Amino acid sequence: MGVKIIAEGGINHNGDITMAEKLIDVAVDSGCDYIKFQKRNPDICVPEKQKNVPKSTPWGDMTYLEYKKKTEFDKKEYDHIDKYCKKQKIKWFCSVWDLDSVDFMKQYCSITKIPSALIVDEKLCKKARQENTELIISTGMSTEKEIEQAISWCDPDIIMHTNSTYPSPLNQINIRYISWLQSKYKNKIIGYSGHELGLMPTIHAVAIGAKYVERHITLDKELWGSDHKASLEPKELNELVAFIREIEASAGDGGPRSLLQGEKDKLKSLRG
Repeated sequence: MGVKIIAEGGINHNGDITMAEKLIDVAVDSGCDYIKFQKRNPDICVPEKQKNVPKSTPWGDMTYLEYKKKTEFDKKEYDHIDKYCKKQKIKWFCSVWDLDSVDFMKQYCSITKIPSALIVDEKLCKKARQENTELIISTGMSTEKEIEQAISWCDPDIIMHTNSTYPSPLNQINIRYISWLQSKYKNKIIGYSGHELGLMPTIHAVAIGAKYVERHITLDKELWGSDHKASLEPKELNELVAFIREIEASAGDGGPRSLLQGEKDKLKSLRG
């Protein structure tokens, strides 16, 4: 299986469907396999103590709940996204943040992801598994015990190693945890969801066997919003995809050593 690359549009559309289209185009142009967004019911997901907290936004001052609702896509927008992704020939899905969103998304996709923040939610884990044929979880912010518990609840198909700091400091990413997951869950697909600046940790993840890679994408790191600075701009995403495909092309099948045609030709000139 080739490495599957997920472009995480997330909430970087800022509630603008035209911007969402542009993020989809970026994912398509770079050769990604998926574009992913996020789906929430803000009335459920926003904690009560935060709902009326004042928030300054590009659209004026409002409560935090009003802000989350303003930037949340609903059926009209996701109908459009579904149609646009089919036109652009790219698969898409969402991370789901509550039970309502699991029900909402099943009209579009049979694949979903439980984000790191929610893998401790037993009901969400079980419902997401029940309603989807392919389930991904991320492991950020979680202890080994919490990860084990989540896996027992939802039996995910894909486990993504994640550090949930935005951006993630290099000395805290621990890419080798991927090898730990590979040895511990031999019947699972292991991947990497990166939030670091730059590309090297993600390239490292692929080099040691990550089969799924996810990175946030943006049109411009300087745009307003919480996730843009830890996201890849189009040029960076193009470079990442190219590097991953080079790793795949050069990986080979391992040993024992075989003599290929190029070397056979060289052998004649160097050994006679």
